[in-house]
Amino acid sequence: MRTIIDHFFGRHPREGGDPGAPIAMPPEKLDSRLRGNDGRYRFISYGRAINGLTIAILLLANPAAAFTPQEPALLRDEVVYGLIPPVRQRMPEEPLIVDLEAKGRDLGRSGGWIRTFITQRRNSRIAVLYGYARLVGYTAKREIVPDILKDVTVHDGRDFTLTLRAGHRWSDGAPFTSDDIRYWWEDIANNPMLSPSGPPRFMLVDGKPPEVSFPDAVTARFRWEEPNPYFLPALAAARPPFIYRPAHYLKRFHARYTSEADLAPLIAKYKVRNWAALHNARDDMFRMENPDEPTLQPWMAISKGTGTHLLFQRNPYYHRFDARGMQLPYTDGLDVTVMAGGLIPAQVATGKADLQAEGLTFSQVPVLVAGEQAGDYRTLLWPEGKAAEIALYPNLNYNDPVWRAVLRDVRFRRALSMGIDRRIINRSLFFGLAEESGVDVLPRSPLYKPERTGVWTGYDPRQAAALLDEMGLKRPRGAAYRQLPDGRPLEVIVETAGEKPEVADALQIIAETWRDIGIRLLVRTVDRDVLRNRVYAGQTMMAVWGGWDNGVPTPDSSPEELAPMTQENFSWPKWGQYYQTSGSAGEPIDMPIPQELMELARRWRHTTDETERRALWSALLDIHADQLYAIGVVSKTPQPIAVSNRLRNVPDKGLWLWDPGAYLGVYRPDEFYFADARPADPEPSGIHRGGE
Repeated sequence: MRTIIDHFFGRHPREGGDPGAPIAMPPEKLDSRLRGNDGRYRFISYGRAINGLTIAILLLANPAAAFTPQEPALLRDEVVYGLIPPVRQRMPEEPLIVDLEAKGRDLGRSGGWIRTFITQRRNSRIAVLYGYARLVGYTAKREIVPDILKDVTVHDGRDFTLTLRAGHRWSDGAPFTSDDIRYWWEDIANNPMLSPSGPPRFMLVDGKPPEVSFPDAVTARFRWEEPNPYFLPALAAARPPFIYRPAHYLKRFHARYTSEADLAPLIAKYKVRNWAALHNARDDMFRMENPDEPTLQPWMAISKGTGTHLLFQRNPYYHRFDARGMQLPYTDGLDVTVMAGGLIPAQVATGKADLQAEGLTFSQVPVLVAGEQAGDYRTLLWPEGKAAEIALYPNLNYNDPVWRAVLRDVRFRRALSMGIDRRIINRSLFFGLAEESGVDVLPRSPLYKPERTGVWTGYDPRQAAALLDEMGLKRPRGAAYRQLPDGRPLEVIVETAGEKPEVADALQIIAETWRDIGIRLLVRTVDRDVLRNRVYAGQTMMAVWGGWDNGVPTPDSSPEELAPMTQENFSWPKWGQYYQTSGSAGEPIDMPIPQELMELARRWRHTTDETERRALWSALLDIHADQLYAIGVVSKTPQPIAVSNRLRNVPDKGLWLWDPGAYLGVYRPDEFYFADARPADPEPSGIHRGGE
């Protein structure tokens, strides 16, 4: 394995450069007062702190550079035959112009389809993750900047004015206006049939919605009584809330705009029970399962059905251009195949993928490296950005009352943690490249404290056994395992989605070391969705998952994952349900320290002072390190990414992070291009175009 490590860390740098995401507007549209004395445009920082998030726009450094809108080759015939207008008529009045040179990237060539694999059809979300078109979005440096929006103005952290790009259009050519935001707010978020619980929680401050207005076709305003630090991060999220919808398309499925007589045949056609179910079925902005629904992403779905081959072709009305005037994305589309995860590495090794991360794990690196020459690709290793790659979640809301009491005892959680030999797991499974730690922020986070990392994570079976003895969990004479207070054997059932071989191998090692302290570990493998539902229902004793999604938070990042505010945290799903539904589901918190976590999170939301927010974050992290609501095993594990040697502008270094980041999304795959792209590469075969 030594040669494999050398293979990566001895590799010379390739193209990619600084993966930041500067954005710009056409020089002819900029106010003359933005020019310096030398006639060059200046870098503008808006000078308004948005709860610590600065919205910045990088203007073109060289306004003299020629910007001439260019037609992507794939679309020329459609223009000639009058199917779509020329590019000058399709672009917004002020498109977003990307200064690739400032990012250390090359101006690309138009053409080619990126081939990739997904492990299940529902991961068709890949088009929205790789596309990463958001109203506002994160840069690779985790700064929030306008994207689909031309501008966003914020006052006091509570008054947000969103300005759209005049002339921007949906992928079907219909205008994108503030009416699309109004439709979401009035007809979806506040319609009890479509949103039974009302507007999403990020739209509420102390349970109160904002005052919303739409002064004109390109302006939407949201005003809360108190600061809302969740609003912009939600818009930039890996899974955005899509506070805009194609009203012109969806109104035909909405009872407010379409008569019952006209809805009836559609309800029958799609075999749903009512108009709301019909609307939900046709409205799928995230997974893009409905190719007839317009999008603002760089690629739009052009295949439909339940097959294993999905195609996403360039959006003719996409709003981003390079400095020459070439409309992005550079590539014509995504050619996606659904395949079992275990088969994907072999496909990559034979050169059948151009950009692949899903289905690849660190254990497969030797196979990937061995196939590089024949497959004409390179293997990148990006560190995981989660707070832990492998973490155990004792369910404090487990339905079994005896087990619930045991799991809620911090001595038990500490014993479990000290009964794990993380060093063996790291060396055996990750060749020593991972970090042996609990669930905590990573060193690149400004909130990181090295002294917190080792709390209760050292391998100490003697102290672990002493804690179990102190709890009264005795081991009968001659027995291999301890007993619960009611006499049942101490058998911890850990449920897993079974998607990563490293997790299964780690659980096997943990089972051996827990056996030494008198605990039997049993593994139950279930489907990912089944696992989630069992956890939410309190049917799972313990689950294995990753750590907090955001392992690199700043003081201004939401601490929601650290408090019982959502059922998504497997430590306390029913407490999260109670908060999310305002008490209509789940259970109220009945432990003092989790209540303290909620109070700390509440105080964070109500202050805009960075020093106070840092202190609140530190308190939350200290509690988690001491209480071990999640028991981390290793973090910073390398994520392999296979990249075709033909595909350029892909950075060698990055952080593999779901949110914020959308994995590759913040590195802007719409700027990736094929060095050998032909003037007009043909569409992949097997296309089945949509059509209502």
